[in-house]
Amino acid sequence: MRPSVGQVAFAFLAILAVSAVSPVAFPQDQSAPAPQYDAAQLDQLVAPIALYPDPLLGQVLMASTYPLEVVEAARWAADPTNAGLTGDALVSALETLDWDPSVKALVPFPSVLQMMNSRLEWTQKLGDAFLAQQADVMNAVQRLRRQAQSAGTLTSTPQQTVTTQDGAIDIEPASPDMLYVPAYDPGVVYGPWPYPGYPPYFFPPPPDYYYGPLAAGIEFGIGFIIVQTFWGWDHCDWRHHRIDVDAHRVNVINRYSIEHFHRPPFDGHAWAHDPQHRIGVPYRNPQVRARFERKLPGSPQSRYEYRGHEQAPSTVRVIPSPAPVERAMPRPVQRPAPQVIERPAAPIYQRSGSGAEAREFSNRGRESRQSKPTPAAPPSTPPRSAPPKGGGFRGGGSRQR
Repeated sequence: MRPSVGQVAFAFLAILAVSAVSPVAFPQDQSAPAPQYDAAQLDQLVAPIALYPDPLLGQVLMASTYPLEVVEAARWAADPTNAGLTGDALVSALETLDWDPSVKALVPFPSVLQMMNSRLEWTQKLGDAFLAQQADVMNAVQRLRRQAQSAGTLTSTPQQTVTTQDGAIDIEPASPDMLYVPAYDPGVVYGPWPYPGYPPYFFPPPPDYYYGPLAAGIEFGIGFIIVQTFWGWDHCDWRHHRIDVDAHRVNVINRYSIEHFHRPPFDGHAWAHDPQHRIGVPYRNPQVRARFERKLPGSPQSRYEYRGHEQAPSTVRVIPSPAPVERAMPRPVQRPAPQVIERPAAPIYQRSGSGAEAREFSNRGRESRQSKPTPAAPPSTPPRSAPPKGGGFRGGGSRQR
């Protein structure tokens, strides 16, 4: 049975938590180049899987870019109902699950799924590095294989075949029907580690699948039966730094998703990341995020392409502000100046030239006053009687002793 929604949500929160403590912090500005993993960091990341057989290594690298589906697959495989499925029964049970083919291909190897699920922080870092620096990751694998070969720990065994072609070291299973996943201590198998500041990751193998403690070299535990439907469709092309895939085999694995989930069939030759299987796990590299976000349904970039454009614009178009319109300043209102009527001030004092003129002005004034009618006198009132001498009260009578 498929994991519940609550389990998937918990796994997603776990992925977000570990993304906050990544040793390589990618900036959020997409315009600036993202920092790259250097050789020491890459060797540290790929050390636990660099000596895996090529087909298994390719599946691990591809599946690491879908960490949430890896969590789902690991929990599905651990369920007692599914743990005993093999062969065609396993193929039928996985057919209806909408997982990437690389994730389905890991289900027959539960020890690998268990490692990737229990080391989720490492899985996500590996996937981020492979998406951002695919060629560098594959170069790191070859670099470590040469170190192990020089240390005498990487050789052909009854479980695997080691060959060299065009300067690249290939590792293939010795049997076409059985796969033995190697177990080793990276701090020992590669010889002296050249990066003391970046010790290699070491994941002790699950005790259910291996015998006892690890020796100085490579150990092999129980073998896993190869399910042919999920095996042999990928090939590590070391010369061109890519993983070649068989499109027909991929579409056979993905047939149910193509018919019922409307997944587009694969028609290429080299592996390409499908962001729809990322299920919301953020891309921590800004350039990787910009490359794959436009392929997600409903994104602004996908809507832009749906309308017939070949490629979404790489930059945000800025609409310039309109030029300011020059407007004529309003003319000031011409208000009429207040009219001032100049009146001759009456002379407060005028000095006379002579006494005769003063008498003449005085006589004119007297004649003018005499010519005006005299107003009627107001009616007379009887005079108040004077109080008697000696004091007393006003009114009648006097006070006698």
